[in-house]
Amino acid sequence: MKKSLKLTDQIARIPLFDGLTGEHNEGLAMIVVDQVIPRGQMIFAQGDEGEGFYVVVSGRVKIFKLSPDGKEQILHIFGAGEPFGEAAVFAGEKFPANAEALEESRIFFFPRPAFVELIGQNPSLALNMLAVLSRRLRKLASLVEDLSLKEVPGRLAAYLLYLSEGKKGAVEVELDVSKNQLASLLGTIPETLSRILARLTREGFIKSNRPRQIQLLDRKGMEELASGERKLA
Repeated sequence: MKKSLKLTDQIARIPLFDGLTGEHNEGLAMIVVDQVIPRGQMIFAQGDEGEGFYVVVSGRVKIFKLSPDGKEQILHIFGAGEPFGEAAVFAGEKFPANAEALEESRIFFFPRPAFVELIGQNPSLALNMLAVLSRRLRKLASLVEDLSLKEVPGRLAAYLLYLSEGKKGAVEVELDVSKNQLASLLGTIPETLSRILARLTREGFIKSNRPRQIQLLDRKGMEELASGERKLA
């Protein structure tokens, strides 16, 4: 019983389930599969049957696709509280990409049949999921725009600004992925990314204090780079 209550508390803190009653959280606790995924382990592969969806409790998960020649393109990186693979619940289709744990991660898995039954009992759960999916769609549209329309410096500036959301002034941000993974996320190669970081430093936009730590010195300039109003010299 103690374990069940603890699990219910964890579920209640997940934004996807915000506003649900204690009874509904108990229902979710009855169907959830609680698992720990080691770093580097695949959670599902492109083409696997979408038998349910996942929520990151702790750790980080990357969603990615591989080109025919083996080149990796990272689509998303999800952290604590974020769901992934949830389209499978509505569509009942195969997963369109791969998922891998970037570090040891605790994951909640919600099987599709049992979850769909819960939605039938509580339509507000479906509304919560639709809100999450709509935000995800906007983020994906922004990613497509960045990769197709912006040059790499603009993509990098937009990403660093995203990490600094809610902060003001000359703030310090911490890269949540390695530089190789960041290069993949931005649709470039590590060598190009390193050159652009060096140019941003020389021109006074940023300052790198420690590995993965970047201080934004010229926020307005970074915003102009991200929007395309300005280019690196």
